[in-house]
Amino acid sequence: MPIPMEELTPRRIVAELDRHIVGQAAAKRAVAIALRNRYRRSRLPEEIRRDVIPKNILMIGPTGVGKTEIARRVARLVDAPLVKVEATKFTEVGYVGRDVDSIIRDLVEVSVQMVRAERIAAVQDEARRLARERILYALVPEPQRPAANPLEALFGARGVEPATEGAARRDAEEASARREALRVPLERGDLDREVVEIEVEEQGLPMIEVFSGQGVEEMGVNLQDVLGGLLPRRRKKRRVTVAEGLRLLAAEEAQKLIDQEQAQREGVRRAEEMGIVFIDEIDKIAGPPAASGPDVSREGVQRDLLPIIEGSTVGTKYGPVRTDHILFLCAGAFHASKPSDLIPELQGRLPIRVELEPLTRADFLRILTEPENALTKQYRALLATEGVDVVFTPDGVEAIAEIAAEINERSEDIGARRLHTVLEKVTEEISFAAPDGPRRVEIDGAYVRDRLRDVLRDRDLSRYIL
Repeated sequence: MPIPMEELTPRRIVAELDRHIVGQAAAKRAVAIALRNRYRRSRLPEEIRRDVIPKNILMIGPTGVGKTEIARRVARLVDAPLVKVEATKFTEVGYVGRDVDSIIRDLVEVSVQMVRAERIAAVQDEARRLARERILYALVPEPQRPAANPLEALFGARGVEPATEGAARRDAEEASARREALRVPLERGDLDREVVEIEVEEQGLPMIEVFSGQGVEEMGVNLQDVLGGLLPRRRKKRRVTVAEGLRLLAAEEAQKLIDQEQAQREGVRRAEEMGIVFIDEIDKIAGPPAASGPDVSREGVQRDLLPIIEGSTVGTKYGPVRTDHILFLCAGAFHASKPSDLIPELQGRLPIRVELEPLTRADFLRILTEPENALTKQYRALLATEGVDVVFTPDGVEAIAEIAAEINERSEDIGARRLHTVLEKVTEEISFAAPDGPRRVEIDGAYVRDRLRDVLRDRDLSRYIL
């Protein structure tokens, strides 16, 4: 659950990140300060608030050390919209690949969906009540009234006979009484398996693509949005169980209860004021200037990113969006290049630079046991669903950490991601045999080395398997 922003001091933010991410104190501090500065800015007078821009961060470090996880956890901590993109996506075709404005369009879409989800959650009780009413009317429909004779209506003949009118009233009262009799069983769930015919709006309206200067942009605009109310909502009848019908109708009623335009405006505001964009692999678009070849494309992408990072207006299907106060977290390993290879203008827009340290054997030990949902805890929980009790002994955890660190040293260093490959290999036989195998398995140092014996003996094999 998100923590109120006024309670999120930099120390508190770092403490929350420490629950999930091992080490990297410098990066956590920098992100915590940037996040707190947003709250400080929100309390400033309007005349100065406009001029306070976020201090964007460049995180430098090898893969698998926690750069992406820091951004993801921070966004979840404050319930801020986050979008993660790879810088290499924008270098696929010609000088510039995909339109970089799509980053902001994706961010706004995430933000609007977050606001809608919050507002739908707030009206769930009322939506379920309305859904139950519709199910009751589907189970016991209103009695059909006799059709009027068109000739009588044309020549001003008499209306419905009093006897007929009285019978219709009695039928309606009977139907109402039957619905009331079904109300309590419906709420108790006694009717969940009954089949009922309901009418729902069709999903999956036709989508269109928008051609921009950079090619085809998949903006996800549906024809209903473009034409407003000119196209009637298509409805279809479905035969479903009562339980499924309640779910479908509650979702439909919730959409009607929220103000869609207001949700969109709030989504745009939240993207502008609280949005976080994480641009990974930014080192892949950095490099020394060259007269020809792919480096021209790299510099072109940097120049396209520059206006968005320094502040501009991007058109989206929800209206124009200002990027002045969006926080940009950029990350890269910078093995083949260095931060100074970025164009000077882009370097100036990433004033905070932090270096993340490569992970050691001691870090791996902590990653396997300390975080709230550590990897060993995840594997124990997964196999417990099959009735298998897996116990990781201290020497077993040490063996996993030692082997992961050793393989990282002698082959490509992929950081903590190596732990996933080692653990998967160690638990492969247990996972395959469950739930028919042993009910309790102890993973100690000998078990780990036995499972990885062939891989550790053959260095060439370990390069492919681990």
